[in-house]
Amino acid sequence: MKIIVNIQLKEGVLDPQGKAVHHALLALQFNEVQNVRIGKQIILDVEDNEKEKALKRVEKMCEDLLANTVIETYTIDTES
Repeated sequence: MKIIVNIQLKEGVLDPQGKAVHHALLALQFNEVQNVRIGKQIILDVEDNEKEKALKRVEKMCEDLLANTVIETYTIDTES
């Protein structure tokens, strides 16, 4: 089963990488872009046929390692 974890910085946390990309887009005349936030996506292949059990395990992975929950939020989805 493929499980997709999307991790983003929480609102209010400075995003220097996003700021740099935003500045570059403006320099390239993409003036319609108001703000840029950079995140990360982790795709896991999990050997488990029980969806709920697999999602709980991935949530534990996020809490323990994959996301810094002090400054980041995350969402977990399965690939169809």
